[in-house]
Amino acid sequence: MKRFLLACLTCLLVAPVWAQGSNTTVKIIVPFTPGTGMDTIARTVQPRLAEKLGMPVVVQNMPGASGNIGAEFVAKSAADGNTILMGANTMLMASQLYKTTSYNPVKDFAPVSMGAYGTLMLVAHPSTGIKTVKDLVAISRAKPGFITFGSPGVGTPHHMAMELFKLETKAFMLHVPYRGTAGYTQDLLAGELMVGFLPIHVAQGFVKSGKLNALAVGSPKRHPVAADVPTFLELGYKEIDVDLWYAFFVPVKTPAATVNKLSSDFASILQQQAVKDIFSRAGLDASHSTPEELGAIVAKDYPRWGRVIQLKGIVAE
Repeated sequence: MKRFLLACLTCLLVAPVWAQGSNTTVKIIVPFTPGTGMDTIARTVQPRLAEKLGMPVVVQNMPGASGNIGAEFVAKSAADGNTILMGANTMLMASQLYKTTSYNPVKDFAPVSMGAYGTLMLVAHPSTGIKTVKDLVAISRAKPGFITFGSPGVGTPHHMAMELFKLETKAFMLHVPYRGTAGYTQDLLAGELMVGFLPIHVAQGFVKSGKLNALAVGSPKRHPVAADVPTFLELGYKEIDVDLWYAFFVPVKTPAATVNKLSSDFASILQQQAVKDIFSRAGLDASHSTPEELGAIVAKDYPRWGRVIQLKGIVAE
């Protein structure tokens, strides 16, 4: 009898605490508008997580301040497992770009699981004659300021990736920020801009049609979509890892049992072929991790992007 009671007590201590929360619905907060990559991830996961938990799960978009508004909301929410952040490495950048940010992505969240990766490809317009990273670095050094690159805006992953590239290669290029991806991509294709980063699933179509030259991909390994394009690592640039990643977080004081339960559920969901297929069509590669593995990535990336922001004097507009 004593052993039975002890076992019951142990189960109570490690059980997830959703029943103790005031909410009866789990919310996945997406800090960007509907239709974005992270929104696709959250809405794909949502019904499957509801089935796993046996309770309603809803997706709530909370855009603003490059994702800071939604992230701050989750950071200040009750640590009961009812509020989940669909985060990304952009929050590691945005939290340091805005001086008024009231949360710390390392200290205020408990990592749950990786969700997906999105690979960026560095491309050049054919009219430049730039066919390799070596060409780009050589021209940018020989003619400082001659090379122009664009981005959907200051502080966007495309911009930050190029600023990291400039730091590591000692290249000098002029940034032309746009308001969104449409105008940026259009001018890159028209040759108004010389080089830039694009999501690999977008870039590869233009590369195949001869409208852009592929120089390198920002992932640690070659991507199957463009297996003939080298990585920066292969080219000798060890620190230029500019993959986009998307992951799930909860408020920092959420009990470990709840975090582990969610992580296990996400792992099961993200391994489903149907989920992988949906992500793939959106240019994303499904991926899961343990809370510890995600925590290590956050701890490494936060100061890495902070260094770029500080050395380049980047301020959110």
